[in-house]
Amino acid sequence: MAEVIRSQCWECSTFCGTLVTRDAAGRLRICGNPDHPASKGAFCIKGAAGALALVDAPGRVLHPLVREGPRGAGRWRRASWDEALARAADGLAAVQARYGPLAIAGAVSSAFFSRGVQVVQLLRALGSPNVLINQDLCQGCRSVSDMVTGLDLGGGGEEIERADLVVLVGSNLSASNPSLWLQLKAARRRGAQLVVVDPRRTPAVDLGAEHLAIRPGTDRALALGLLHVVVREALYDRMFVAQYCHGFAELAAHVTPYTPERMAAATGLAPAQIVMLARCYATTPAATLVLGHGLDAQVGGVQTVRAFHILLALTGHLDVPGGNRRAKRLPGFRSYWDFIYAPEYRLDRATEEQILGGREFPLWCGPDGWARACHNPTAIQAMLTGEPYPVRALYVSGVNIAVTYPDTPRTLAALRGLDCLIVATDTMTPVAHLADVVLPKTVALEEEQVQWQPKGPCISYTAAVLPPRGEARNDTDIAVALLDALRARGVVRHELLPWRSHTEFLRVQLGDSGLTLEELRTRGYVPIPYQYRDYARFRTPTGKVELYSTRLAQHGLPPLPAWDEADVPPAPPPEYPLLLLTGTRSIVYHHSRFRDHAWARRKEPEPQIHVHPETAAALGLHDGAWVEGRLPDRPETFAARLRYDERVPPGVASTGMGWWLTTPDGAPDLALNINNCTSYGPPWDPVIGCPATRGLPCQLRPLPAPVAGTPASAWR
Repeated sequence: MAEVIRSQCWECSTFCGTLVTRDAAGRLRICGNPDHPASKGAFCIKGAAGALALVDAPGRVLHPLVREGPRGAGRWRRASWDEALARAADGLAAVQARYGPLAIAGAVSSAFFSRGVQVVQLLRALGSPNVLINQDLCQGCRSVSDMVTGLDLGGGGEEIERADLVVLVGSNLSASNPSLWLQLKAARRRGAQLVVVDPRRTPAVDLGAEHLAIRPGTDRALALGLLHVVVREALYDRMFVAQYCHGFAELAAHVTPYTPERMAAATGLAPAQIVMLARCYATTPAATLVLGHGLDAQVGGVQTVRAFHILLALTGHLDVPGGNRRAKRLPGFRSYWDFIYAPEYRLDRATEEQILGGREFPLWCGPDGWARACHNPTAIQAMLTGEPYPVRALYVSGVNIAVTYPDTPRTLAALRGLDCLIVATDTMTPVAHLADVVLPKTVALEEEQVQWQPKGPCISYTAAVLPPRGEARNDTDIAVALLDALRARGVVRHELLPWRSHTEFLRVQLGDSGLTLEELRTRGYVPIPYQYRDYARFRTPTGKVELYSTRLAQHGLPPLPAWDEADVPPAPPPEYPLLLLTGTRSIVYHHSRFRDHAWARRKEPEPQIHVHPETAAALGLHDGAWVEGRLPDRPETFAARLRYDERVPPGVASTGMGWWLTTPDGAPDLALNINNCTSYGPPWDPVIGCPATRGLPCQLRPLPAPVAGTPASAWR
């Protein structure tokens, strides 16, 4: 008799609801759960194939390992948990004794996953606020804009199924979000209008969308042109603006110069396209706006997103059916971010103010910032130079920063120079390859989790359908055991990780919500009741949606988004004739995840760089040929297979990031990774400190084809 378990996928931040079927022989099959209020049955290959493949992956780490010999030499010895924890604790304690608690940092993907809470609280217990997260490169600009504007959005796209107009800006849902992609196609079938703002002709355009093929890096100019039209033609929601918005008079005066004609010259669009979109969006009662990663990947990204967020509020599309829904919470339940923000789990303000990058980027790093995480480039600088103070130890869990951060050589140099590097992982990643101690982690099918999903809205449950393989432990139990070892050495400064097991942590999450683990184990999810037009509370200094941001002004930053002709990306120099777009999403991979999996390599075996056929012909490049890419002032190169792609505009090259291979001797080879060449800045976004990773000048030249199975470094 087959058993069906209601669960949730954890292989990307979409978190689709799942049905896991276990047959009489114990074999598992995973599919989407059509009843799940967030994902509505959508699913992708990462959850169907990737989650299962992780359990018995050939390179899976199943036992603690300690390094023998030089760092990075690949010489490991299996150890007991007691020995591995003792060695890790000794290393961290030695760094704290010599340099102080601020010299210990952590690295984790983000607090969208429970491991983020455990890593942050572990570091705080040691007296350090310094944790590196990936969100400066993805979602950061959107999140900080949301915070300073006061919208409190659920993420975007929750109302697509009720919308009469959907506007996608820098978002390729077909590759990044199977749930919203499914809902978008359904919306088009029932007649909803669709506008796609993107330099590329993404698959959404094939649904019969109006395509605004914008010049890369000019989205803010478009948004300001839209605001100009909405204000000039009085298309804004007068009631909403009068009751719930702060700074309309300042905004109205500010957008006067941003005429459609002027913004058309910047964006490469026609003035009529800007006017059409402004009128259509403002006058359609059920219009939803979906902003994607393309807006995060540019210097000035926060102000770009701000311009679109202001447009959303100005037209009254906030928290209405078919618009953009505000996040709905369940009273008494703690999300992962609630732990990061809650006073009882935080360090004193004086310590938090010493976080790396906090003075430069207070709305990102500081005690009142969105991330409460350090500025990653500043942390890497501290590892390499000791400025502004030394960072000599790093605890890493569930993140592959050697591949996912820009400027791979600099990140690798920082990791190699540390006194102590502890990595908790399920796979021997390039970061783990450099560790002193490797601790085996569970994978998603071995973990029980409870999570708030604003897109539902619901509280969603992930079942541990398999026991942990080998000696793997979950992040909570690893953090508790490591803290016990550190406590025995007198290193723990604050008791800020009070739960003693992962189950206890889950019960702390549920708190006074009225939910129980037993109920969630049975139901798989619990919907959160909600009402539209929830305008009782806007978490801004004025208590209103801030068109004019008082928090930005307080920190000496422009309170309104602006555009100048100098902001137009310059034409590439002749020797670097292409504009490079990085971060192109794949439905097969999640950043660097699954690159070493056979099932994924069968689907997408190689990194690809997409170029318009006319552009490739002008450069003497052929479809299917291997090419080498180079960026100005960067000695490193990357390799990829060139593909003709008429979806990419002429003069542009589009590629993803995250590639790495394992050589026969077990060492990682990173020559295929675009982040070999990209810079972690400066220049940085003035609000959150992220670099530009799109619209970069680039050159491509032919390479001889590699021998099958040969690492790229051997044939380049």
